[in-house]
This record gives sequence, structure tokens and C-alpha cells, in this order.
Amino acid sequence: MNWLFLKTWSPYLVGIGIGILSWISLLLSNKAIGCSTAYVRTGGMIEKFLRGKQIKERKYFQKFEPKIDWEWMLVIGIIIGSSLSAALSGQFEIEIIPAIWSQTFGNNIFLRLISAIIGGTLIGFGSRLAGGCTSGHGISGSLQLSVGSWLALALFFIGGIITSISLFQLLGGL
Repeated sequence: MNWLFLKTWSPYLVGIGIGILSWISLLLSNKAIGCSTAYVRTGGMIEKFLRGKQIKERKYFQKFEPKIDWEWMLVIGIIIGSSLSAALSGQFEIEIIPAIWSQTFGNNIFLRLISAIIGGTLIGFGSRLAGGCTSGHGISGSLQLSVGSWLALALFFIGGIITSISLFQLLGGL
């Protein structure tokens, strides 16, 4: 059981584990692994709390009912599992402003918070526009040999490479 305390795990073993989890998910629930819908449902639950039954008028929430479901529990499991893993490996810490952010943009908490909110909103919008998040397309969609998911996966990599090169040049090669 020493592997539980490692700072990094083998990406091959983790990949196999995620693959097995995907099989189990499809077998038991007939649903693929993905997380972005859980965030939409959470937004819907918040809106339902604030607006009441008016939320049923929204076509989107007719399709994705605001409720706690297995995807929502998957997100909770990811949070708990990653926190537990970090604690067991001695790497757990609460960090408001990461060192690389501080070196590049300074220690302004407001700037960090605004950037996180804007980035999170854009990621959420993009994942809904794309019909799923990176894990949904990259893991579940590719597992099911979905052409759209394979295309999305390729574009994730291309976009990531372009973004990282652009940021590297913009920030002066750190």
C-alpha cells in the first residue's frame, strides 16, 4: 500500500484505472464519465432556489434537470479523492495565489479571483457549447469511438499547444 503515499503515480496505471472506471460506469448506469453537466445542474439548483418553479420554463433545464445525480457525486468524489491523495503524499496545502501566478502577475488577490471566475466561466461555457468537457470527450467519447470526441480531443491538444507557446512568448520566456 506504499503507492498511496507516492507524490506522483504512474500515468499508465492511472489511465488503466480510469478506463476500468469508465467500463463500470457504462455497465452499471449506461452513462459515460463526464463532469461538466454537474456544474450546470448546480447552477440550475441555485437558480431554482432563487427563482422557484420558474426554472422549469427553461428548455435547457428541461433537458438537464437541476438535481443531484451520479455526475454530481463524481465531482464530489474527485474533490475528496484528490484531497485525500494530496494529504497522504504530504503535498496537501491551501494556496490562494500559486507561486507561478505571484511571480508573473503579483500578489493581488482580487486579480487572481477575477481571473479564476472569468476562466471558469469560459471553460464552463465552452464545455457546454462542445457538448462536454475534456474528460467527457477525451475519456468517455474516445472510448466510445465518437468521431466528434476524437476531433475535440485533437483540438484540445492543438489549442493547448498554441496557448502555452503564446503565453510563454507573452510572458518573456519565464
